[in-house]
Amino acid sequence: MNTLSYKTVSANKETVNKEWILIDAENEVLGRLSSVAAKFLRGKYKTNFTPHVDCGDNVIIINADKIRLTGNKWDQKTYIRHTGYPGGQRSTTATELMAKNPIGMVEKAIKGMLPKTKLGSALYRNLHVFAGAEHNHEAQKPKKINLKSIR
Repeated sequence: MNTLSYKTVSANKETVNKEWILIDAENEVLGRLSSVAAKFLRGKYKTNFTPHVDCGDNVIIINADKIRLTGNKWDQKTYIRHTGYPGGQRSTTATELMAKNPIGMVEKAIKGMLPKTKLGSALYRNLHVFAGAEHNHEAQKPKKINLKSIR
C-alpha cells in the first residue's frame, strides 16, 4: 500500500498557487456576494486549505455601486462607528453610506466575514473593489466567476 497518499498536505507561502478572480456585482445581493468573495479570499474551496496560511485568491469586484439590498435595508440598516471620544457614537444608513462611499458597503461586508487577526488583515489586502466596470488589473488576466453557478 502506498502510504504517501495518506499524508496530510499543509500549504505554506511557497506552495500556494494564488489566482485572480473577477466578480461582477451588478444586480447582486450584498450578503450573497460577500460570502462568495470571502470564501475565495480565504481559499476554503481549495484542497490544500490550511487555516493559518493565506492560501486564498486575489478578488476583484467591479460595479460595486450597483449592488442590491433586500427588504427595507436601504433605510433601516445602520452602520455604527465611534470617534473615540465620549459620546462619539455615529451612525449612518445604507443609503447615506452608498452616496458617500459606494465601495464602502461591499468592503465592510466582506471584511466582517474574514478572521479578526493578522491573517484576516493580510487576506483583506487581496480584495480590490471598484465602483465602475473598469479596473486596473487587466495584466493579471483575472478569471471571471458567475455567482449564479456557485450557489
